[in-house]
Order: sequence, then structure tokens, then C-alpha cells
Amino acid sequence: MIQKNEMKIGVVGAGSWGTAIANLLAWKGFKIDLWAFEKEVKDQIETYRENKIFHPGFSLSTNISPSNDITEVVSGKDLIAIVVPSHVMRQISRNMSGHVSSNSILVSASKGIENHTHLTMSGVLRETLPEIQENAFAVLSGPSFAKEVAMQFPTVVSVASRDLQVAENVQRVFATSYFRVYTNNDMIGVELGGAVKNIIAIASGIVDGLGLGLNTRAALITRGLTEIRRLGLRMGANPHTFAGIAGVGDLILTCTGDLSRNHMVGKKIGQGMKLKDILSETQTVAEGVKTAKSVYNLSRKLGVEMPISHEVYHILYDNVPPKDACIRLMSRDLRQELDEQ
Repeated sequence: MIQKNEMKIGVVGAGSWGTAIANLLAWKGFKIDLWAFEKEVKDQIETYRENKIFHPGFSLSTNISPSNDITEVVSGKDLIAIVVPSHVMRQISRNMSGHVSSNSILVSASKGIENHTHLTMSGVLRETLPEIQENAFAVLSGPSFAKEVAMQFPTVVSVASRDLQVAENVQRVFATSYFRVYTNNDMIGVELGGAVKNIIAIASGIVDGLGLGLNTRAALITRGLTEIRRLGLRMGANPHTFAGIAGVGDLILTCTGDLSRNHMVGKKIGQGMKLKDILSETQTVAEGVKTAKSVYNLSRKLGVEMPISHEVYHILYDNVPPKDACIRLMSRDLRQELDEQ
């Protein structure tokens, strides 16, 4: 294992989560090159040691070197963490291609499913970065609001890779006294858990916005987990993953936490706001909005029953009134609770 003073790390993406990850590693002693899309974010970090746009109120380590040059950030790195919105992952990783070392470990900390290919983020990276060894990809996921990680609240996440040694290397790099990292070899399960829970979080927010109470929210979270598990099983995931950190853990956080962007979007929809107006109010991304379209089309193609996810899609893209969607869900044919698998 390369020592801290020798290991070269790049973080691609200076949103709230990317900045929090960069700062965690920097305070741990690593020298971090951080790529920011916005020039003003780069300038703020250099001048004030603060990301006032996406991560305000937190002092950033002097071990972080911000840059708007992605080539500079990814070249010659032992490990690269990619923390960008899912809908720009393909373009940004294409910009990285040809500049990353074939020996680099690539860690995706982005949660989403690409609309037109239905690939998870590691799948997109494999297509766009063929120079990276097949087993050198890893994904980091779990219940981890950026603000609370920055406040050094105890947080537990999972890192998954097909190669256990790669997962263990990433585990050692990221683990701190307040950031505990478990390993997993189920990449698809960890990624699906992190992506689809955002759709269920929008539904949970809608329930809260409608004022439907805690019974409704608990039922929705529970049946939402069933949907995630169904899709995961069809795609070859380990069912145990969904009972763990990247499954039910992340789902509970995102469906109930006030810091959840997806829950906030749903809550405002439940209160009567239009999606376009909600999205125009913020610079941050609610991944569940785009992932809802991916999961709707993917689940129909695979023949996976996901009624909550489908109703969220219809609310977002077909302007179905949330109350009508709720009535449809509650009026479905009666059945036994447990799936056969």
C-alpha cells in the first residue's frame, strides 16, 4: 500500500459531496487535486479555503489544490474519485480518457443510472475509460450526507469492487475515526441501492408534502426496498446487499433526512409546486429525477414490477397528480407480501 505522502489522489467534482470527500482525505494527510467545473469554485477554494457555492461554512484543508483543468487533476494519479452528477458522467469521463494511468484505481461516488444506456456509473466508466484495468473499478455508497461528513459525525459506508484487494485498498484510504468503510464485492447491488433509493426518496417527500403521515411513509419505504431488491435480483445482485449499508441504510436516510435533495423535491411536489420551478431554484442536483426515467424504462424492458417507481415517473414526466398516484397504488390487486425469491 502506498504511503500517504507518496499516494497521488485526484477528486473529480467539487459539488458538496466531492468537496466533502476531498476534504476528508486531505485532513487525513493526502495531497488532493480537486477538479471544479466552475471557475468561481476554484477561486473561492484558493482564496478563502471554502466552497461557498456547494459546501458553505466549512474550512477546507490546504492539502487541497483546486483546478479547472481535468487533465492536470487525473494525470499520474494512483486513485481517482469521481463525484459528478450522473447525467454528465459520460462526457466528463471521456474528457479524462487518455490522461489517466492504466494503473489507477477509479472510485465512483456518483449515484445514478444513465438514461439512454441504463448503465450504472461504473458501467459508464468502463465504456469511456478502456485503459483502466477491469478489476480496478470501485464504487463508494451508503448513508452519507456531505454536510454531516464535513461535521465529522460518525458515518458508515460501503466500498464495492470485483477485486477484494482493490476494495480493501480503497477502504484503508477513506477510513477515519468518524468515517467507517466496509467492503463488498457486489458492485451492481451497491450501485442500484444508491441510485434507486433516490426515486423512493422523492415518493417519500411527496407523502410528507401531502401530509399523509408516518404510517404511509413507513409503508412506502418498506415497499420501495422491495422494488429495489426486485430490480437488483434481476440484474444479478446479491440480495443481502439490500439489507445492508448501501441498501436499507441509504434508503432510510434519503427518505427521512431533511438534508435529502430528493426528499425535498418530492415534498415540494406534494405541496403543489411544479417540477421545473423546483429545479430552477437550486444549483444542486436531485439525482432521482433523471434516474426515475432510467428505472421506468429499464424495469419495463426487464419485466420487473416497480409500481412506486413507476408512479414517481408519471408524476414527474406525465404531470399525474400525486393524490391520483397514491390512489392507484392503494387500489392495486391484493396479493401476498413476500416475493418468491
